[in-house]
Amino acid sequence: MELKLQNGDYVLDGAARLCRVEGAEALLQRVLFRLSARRGAFPFWGTLGSQLWQLGRLPAAARLPAARQYVAEALAEEQGLTVTDVALIENSGAGILTVELRYRETALSVSLELK
Repeated sequence: MELKLQNGDYVLDGAARLCRVEGAEALLQRVLFRLSARRGAFPFWGTLGSQLWQLGRLPAAARLPAARQYVAEALAEEQGLTVTDVALIENSGAGILTVELRYRETALSVSLELK
């Protein structure tokens, strides 16, 4: 069981206690954190995070293959998790990244906005 995060902050319940998540919700929270954190930004955990923030520096034709690589690197430490598809939709300097996953027998999907 993990503490629930929303927009980078811990979530409180009505009694001002920290909310917790478990199962698929906890896994998806970890996935989103790993994808959105900048790889190398945590000095004592150099493999945490992704390089997705660098996609804007690449030519358009190289972005999707790079996104697939960056997603695979970021999620490699999640045991039992398989990336089944990565899609990138770009629109005037921003993008939406959608990652399809399989955890055990369950299909999962996460999307995040890239700026």
